[in-house]
Amino acid sequence: MTLLRPLWFERVCLALTVFLLAVLLVALFETRSVADQLPRLLIMDADGLSEIKKRLRTNDPALDPPLTRLKRDVDQALHISPMSVTDKTLLPPSGNKHDYMSIAPYWWPNPSTPNGLPFVRRDGEVNPERDQTSDHPRLEATIQAVKTLALAYYFFGREDYAAQAAKLLRVWFLDPATKMNAHLKYAQAVPGRNTGRGAGIIETHDLPELIDFVSLLKVSNAWPAREQQQWQDWLTVYAGWLLESPEGKAEAKAQNNHGIWYDVQVAALAIFTGRGSVTTNLLSEFPAQRIDAQIQSDGRQPRELARTRAWDYSVFNLEALFNAASIAEKSGVDLWNYKSADGRGIRQALDWLLPFAIGESKWTHSQITPFQPEKLAPLLRRATIAYRDPAYEKATGKLSGLNGNERWELLYPKMLQLK
Repeated sequence: MTLLRPLWFERVCLALTVFLLAVLLVALFETRSVADQLPRLLIMDADGLSEIKKRLRTNDPALDPPLTRLKRDVDQALHISPMSVTDKTLLPPSGNKHDYMSIAPYWWPNPSTPNGLPFVRRDGEVNPERDQTSDHPRLEATIQAVKTLALAYYFFGREDYAAQAAKLLRVWFLDPATKMNAHLKYAQAVPGRNTGRGAGIIETHDLPELIDFVSLLKVSNAWPAREQQQWQDWLTVYAGWLLESPEGKAEAKAQNNHGIWYDVQVAALAIFTGRGSVTTNLLSEFPAQRIDAQIQSDGRQPRELARTRAWDYSVFNLEALFNAASIAEKSGVDLWNYKSADGRGIRQALDWLLPFAIGESKWTHSQITPFQPEKLAPLLRRATIAYRDPAYEKATGKLSGLNGNERWELLYPKMLQLK
């Protein structure tokens, strides 16, 4: 005989079933959210990246040009063979191929001596022979490829992208047989004068951004936690060398773009490797040591304007200032809006350059290579976001030299809500 279940029992079962389904859906949603969730980023804007990813899911046609560019770049990066400091044929002064070495870019054989020594400086003119005996092009190619692959992995979730990025990182930074020793003692040497200089530290100025891109790989099986820890360990040693070595201490005293890029590296690496007090001290001194000292009250950057490529170096130094402001913002310090009593500030430096970029004023300072106003474009977008000022976005539309497929559009989305 079949017993009839009371109505209340049926209702309880139905309610329990609905509840379990709801829990399951929440769990599935949270799993997807965890996959989409970004780690703490030092320079890049996590909200901006998330916004771009959402727009990609809706097939936003405005993203087609930069997306096409990214896909082209990632196809090339997938076929790059891993590179190592041990690939060089010449030994550094230490005799250890694991030690990074490079030749200073603006130094040339001396025409007045039989052997060309000591080299002489020709500012802004790159000696084409420097890269024949330098680790610099291999490091630069590795960093750019990893950034491309990691960004594409975040947007599309393809494990082969993450696997290739991990392979490149492993060979350059982690594998005992091929990895770079964590110092730049022999960087930017000047033949006949020295075997390396503190100025060579500029050759790792992309490391803070690379930290952000590598963090995008953390959810991939191709980049396990143990390798993330090894990467952090390498950076810990390098951060110590930056702070304690004679070369690092010399670069910290530089009064031009080198000094600011040094600070950006130290601040980022200190945060990432658990030396927060170093970043706190650096950021507290940054306004007086860097902004007040290197920007005039009208926004000029005199030490960069003294170069033979004054436009390029003014923009390059401003990029370092922007990166410092991004790192500071995430540490609760506002450098974006800092302004000295006589008007010195990051925004003032940007505003001084802007009329030259959009053709309202003629650039009269030295620029021995072509004047490229489009170099200011990504900084204008970042300024639009930082200051929530649509004037910077409008100015971007006035720049010549943009192709419409710039990849920075995928890092810093246009703020459509601004009018």
